[in-house]
Amino acid sequence: MTDPAAPPAADRVDADTDRFGIDRFDLANRLFFRLYQSSNLLHKVGTRAVSSFGSTTQQWAVLGALARPRVAADGVSVKELIAFLLLTRQNLTIVLDRLEGRGWIERVPDPVDRRSRRVRLTPAGQAEWTRMLVEIGDFYEASLAGLSADELLQLYRLLDRLKSGLAAMD
Repeated sequence: MTDPAAPPAADRVDADTDRFGIDRFDLANRLFFRLYQSSNLLHKVGTRAVSSFGSTTQQWAVLGALARPRVAADGVSVKELIAFLLLTRQNLTIVLDRLEGRGWIERVPDPVDRRSRRVRLTPAGQAEWTRMLVEIGDFYEASLAGLSADELLQLYRLLDRLKSGLAAMD
């Protein structure tokens, strides 16, 4: 039963946010703006980290997804790659075309469904990915230097929960 004396839900302020004089909407607004800024910086600074390879953060993400041990040998379907990276088919196709043109990936017939194609790293792509890992590791270290291992794990878990909440709205 609802307490008639309680303020409407829209007027209530979360206890944590009230402590700082910020209502939940303002905090959410600041959070999403910070995520937007971080995303833009990740793209800008991350691209610089792999620019000596002539790559972008999008190409880095695709190569990394294809280099995962459980998919490296057989590759993944385009559909699986879209789901993993949360990209549109159109955006992924552009990146795949560029990587294929460089000889770093190949699209091969799916042995189970010949109408489908699987995407996997070529030996040249695997070698390039291995070389990129040095620069990527340096980028990770520099960008995450201010966070402890516990904070990194906490941030990962919080972002995973946010991603799940957003996915539920999709």
